[in-house]
Amino acid sequence: MQETFARVLRKPRMLRSEDDLGYLLRVLRNTFFSSRRAVGRQPQSTPLADDVGGCRRARGDAAGARIESEALYAAVMALPNGFRDALVAIDVVGLSYHEAARWLRVREATITTCLHRARQRVALALLSESGSGPQPGRCERQR
Repeated sequence: MQETFARVLRKPRMLRSEDDLGYLLRVLRNTFFSSRRAVGRQPQSTPLADDVGGCRRARGDAAGARIESEALYAAVMALPNGFRDALVAIDVVGLSYHEAARWLRVREATITTCLHRARQRVALALLSESGSGPQPGRCERQR
């Protein structure tokens, strides 16, 4: 009710008749539906399980995590420019495929292909730790 009156008082409106009740009920209904839509658009959170001990890392494992992240950065840096740009634009910066394609001046299908191949190469590099040189593909930009 308070939100309804706040909306009505926020902007002065001209009423057509002496009966304010119909107008106020319509504003109340629209306010309710707007708030329900806003709640539906927000992500839903779920509480964590009580047993989160399995998810925590031991303090001695911090060095291992640092080594893993260094290997990940090295694998990403070893990618060709086009693959690396697509991977960073989508996975790090958080752009959509359309935005990344416009930013990198390529087609959206090229972004999809580059991202898939970049993720494959990073995964293989992390698994093998050999770092075999990737072959340049269509995603390699000419500079």
